[in-house]
Amino acid sequence: MKGSTALSSLIALLIIISRVTGQTNDRLVTVAVLDLGSSTIARLANDKLRQSLAAHREFSVSDSELTAAAARGTGYSGSLNLSLSEARDLGAVLAADFYLLGDAQTLRRSSSTNDKYFESYCTIFLISSRTGRLIHWERPSFRAETDKTAEAQLLNRLSQEDVYHTLAVSIRRAQEDERNERALIIDSQEPVITEAPDDDQQAQAEGLRLPKPYRRLRPEYPDTAATADAEATVDALVDVGADGEVSQVRIARWAGFGLDEATLTTVRQLHFFPAMKNGTAVPMRVLLRYNFRKSAK
Repeated sequence: MKGSTALSSLIALLIIISRVTGQTNDRLVTVAVLDLGSSTIARLANDKLRQSLAAHREFSVSDSELTAAAARGTGYSGSLNLSLSEARDLGAVLAADFYLLGDAQTLRRSSSTNDKYFESYCTIFLISSRTGRLIHWERPSFRAETDKTAEAQLLNRLSQEDVYHTLAVSIRRAQEDERNERALIIDSQEPVITEAPDDDQQAQAEGLRLPKPYRRLRPEYPDTAATADAEATVDALVDVGADGEVSQVRIARWAGFGLDEATLTTVRQLHFFPAMKNGTAVPMRVLLRYNFRKSAK
């Protein structure tokens, strides 16, 4: 009897453990949706995105009032141009795996071919709380003769299944990339590269000469940014080898609208005079900053 009781207890314990493990593995991915602005169309767009995510059992959507309160508590004021550390800090406060932020407006415009029209748009940024990276952005926009028509078209677009599908695929891809990166970090035997001091004076005090590009290249201002009248700063962390060649580039402050991609394309074309330490070429990580401004019309 004692043996049978012990076996029953062991089986019961294994069942409990398996249930707890299953619950952990099956935990829904949590997504928070921040305010998209204070206008009526912003609130309606926010509701549409929340409804789209909540309609599927794959994600758990955070309470809107708690999300808004948490964001206000950090002093977040709606910026779409965050550094990785700022984005991680915001994600930690929101207590979500991923979060959406953006901007939705309806504007009255005019053009040479159309005296007056209305544009209704919604900028959507999807960010990973763990890494702080911008993993997806889009900006659906509609024009019509009346504001109500433009807004109706926008809200209809946000209700489409492919909007959810795009966000879901981006989240799954980010999760897979982050798992692979963690595995690489654990297995990596590469030495940590030296980060450049903040300025030349400090570098000289440490016996360093910072890397210098042979020639400076300016990223193009893409049409995707021009359409949105986007102005932002993009920071790139660049690993420069002892041979002066770029080995790795990572975005440290993102901006979306195609500006990050324009920065990466340009930085990968650079060639440097390598960093020097006491007369010897050494690898070094430097921060390059690019300020994007729309051209005057």
